[in-house]
Amino acid sequence: MSRQDSEGEVPLFHEDENAFTEKKSKIKHPLACFFHLFFRTSAILIYLFCEFLSRSFIANMVAIILLLSCDFWTVKVVVIMGVVLQWANLYGYVRCKVGGATKLKNMASNYFGLKLFKKVVNKPEGP
Repeated sequence: MSRQDSEGEVPLFHEDENAFTEKKSKIKHPLACFFHLFFRTSAILIYLFCEFLSRSFIANMVAIILLLSCDFWTVKVVVIMGVVLQWANLYGYVRCKVGGATKLKNMASNYFGLKLFKKVVNKPEGP
């Protein structure tokens, strides 16, 4: 017996929490993982059974290259979207902390200028 909560399903009435967490999937992108495995395994199967599928070497290689290209595209899209979302979260966090009226370029140049000034001022004078 479990209930829906704002955080997801929560175990109730002395349920084993370890067994409950094992039921949940640990895959972040199940659809992308499915297509990654589908394209990769189908390319391997075509390579293994290419004698039975077609007598043409070129047709088999074109099919394998197309499947591996689709696999690469699937993985690339997931990785790029993860990086873009992380950058957007960082940008939103900085924008929220600094405020919308301040230009980020001016703030960054002022910050680096201040760091350089502190470095020059704190530099010990030697012989």
